[in-house]
Amino acid sequence: MSALPRVHDLARLVRAPAALSVPGDVLAGAAAARRPLGPGLLGMTASSVCLYWAGMALNDYADRDLDAVERPERPVPSGAVSPAAARAVGCGLTAAGLGLAALSRGRRGLATALPLAGVVWAYDLVLKPTPAGAAAMAAARALNVLGGAGPGGLRRALPAAATVALHTGMVTRLSRYEVSGAPRAVPRQSLAVGGAVGAAVLLRGRRRPARDRVLAAGLTAVYAYGGAAAQLAAARNPAAPQVRRAVAAGIHALIPLQAALTATAGRGAAGAALACALPWARRLGRKVSPT
Repeated sequence: MSALPRVHDLARLVRAPAALSVPGDVLAGAAAARRPLGPGLLGMTASSVCLYWAGMALNDYADRDLDAVERPERPVPSGAVSPAAARAVGCGLTAAGLGLAALSRGRRGLATALPLAGVVWAYDLVLKPTPAGAAAMAAARALNVLGGAGPGGLRRALPAAATVALHTGMVTRLSRYEVSGAPRAVPRQSLAVGGAVGAAVLLRGRRRPARDRVLAAGLTAVYAYGGAAAQLAAARNPAAPQVRRAVAAGIHALIPLQAALTATAGRGAAGAALACALPWARRLGRKVSPT
């Protein structure tokens, strides 16, 4: 019988610190839908985190042969976590995510959690190497946002979901070049998409009180700087190390983006609190890579 994986290796398998980018999706959706903060929202957040971690575990399970060549230091090809254990972690976290959604909002919670789980599994096992991969990952993030909104607030949360999806699709497309390096046009296109995302956030907040507009503008600037600096470096030198840094920066940039969306929905205090997770995500990302 093989030994149980160590906690640190499991944390590497699921990219544990990267889950700090998940709660903001749910909060941004709830803010857009004007849904009050409460136990149900907390449960949906926990559900989304579990499904995110499940996706990471399944990703390494599905990519184990490719990672043995390109990223042998990852937990599965290095032998720190067996393929069977990675698969079991993915299945267990999926079940936990669906269970938490059901406990939080019953059938309404499952209405978004089930499609999210389906997209996660489809991406990892089928769609990732195909042209539909980036769209699938974008859809997963959009479903996170809509999960925070709940069935009654889906229409109001659609613009926020689309904004997060656009950013996610851009980062996912760039991530396909983490090992080989990217054509110079790809990080340049990522810069353009990031600019469009930032402009969309500012336009959404134009009718809000001045305090929320100023906060949203500041958070959008943090988002733009955090992602653009790394993408600009990748555009100048699109070798694999610079692309990996740009992808990691793009994952971390989700936090100020979510915070800005929350502020533009009239919940400036919640947005400011959410932004406080960014330094922690960056610090922990140096110990456990988010990519």
